Amino acid sequence: MRCVSHHGQTSLYPDELPLVFLTRNDAKLVPAFLTHYRQLGVTRFICVDDASTDGTREFLLEQEDVDLWVSPVRYKDARRGRAWRETLFSLYGGQRWYVNVDSDEFLVYDGFETQTLWPVLHCLEKVGALRLPAPMLDMYPVGLSQADANLLSSRAPWEIADHLDSSGYTLSTTNRAISIKGGARKRKFDADLELIKYPLIYWDDDCRFGPSIHQPLPYRRNFASMMGALLRFDFFSDRENETREAAGRERYFDNTPAYAKITDVIAEIKTLKPQSGASVKFTGSQQLRDLGLITPIAPNESGG
Repeated sequence: MRCVSHHGQTSLYPDELPLVFLTRNDAKLVPAFLTHYRQLGVTRFICVDDASTDGTREFLLEQEDVDLWVSPVRYKDARRGRAWRETLFSLYGGQRWYVNVDSDEFLVYDGFETQTLWPVLHCLEKVGALRLPAPMLDMYPVGLSQADANLLSSRAPWEIADHLDSSGYTLSTTNRAISIKGGARKRKFDADLELIKYPLIYWDDDCRFGPSIHQPLPYRRNFASMMGALLRFDFFSDRENETREAAGRERYFDNTPAYAKITDVIAEIKTLKPQSGASVKFTGSQQLRDLGLITPIAPNESGG
């Protein structure tokens, strides 16, 4: 990989909060993505752009707090991006916390509206946790045609794709990690995808991603009692074209047939209506707590 940003320093100050993310053709979301995480206290964005052609790369190059990296290797051949992440963690240094997400994932947690990530990290450290698990919750509009991606220039994504499934999730544990499945993709497309990720991770010499981003090593660190959530924004009015492109490139998930199934459904019904009786309008972190989708997180709590 090589850095193409105008500064590209791989040294981090002790009080910095870095975020590593991957992106491809997400120009509509990236401005809101940066705004969200800046408000949460992120000071440095470290990005791999996977050959974007929609202006994403040009926009990121203009941002003073973004280090932009590119690679001659494509996402699939980079162990679906895991090799890129491991390389960046090695370059920027371990023994520290990172936010670790994709450009369509917005981390939320108990009190995120008024509290930065620093108290969350302190709380995790207090209870000896080195990762924060979080399910990916698909956000969607009442009707796909109503979610005009152009509105993202002036509105938060959860004000446009403003619904989520309030139930229909299953939680289990293996000897490797927490597992959460279900939600809108399972209900609408019968896509049985793993939803758990670890968007806050303390990276040191023992860490690596191994066979899956959903089960980072060492496995014993994957069972924290506290939980946030990743609001995932894939469903806008331009969804059909994006889904076809993603399925063709095997871009996002290990389970490519799931994307093919989503593409087939969209092609059949033309106007996707993702809502169901389980759909609720998103109102904030208190709602997610009440639904049991996130847990309490506060500096003086154990997070159970």
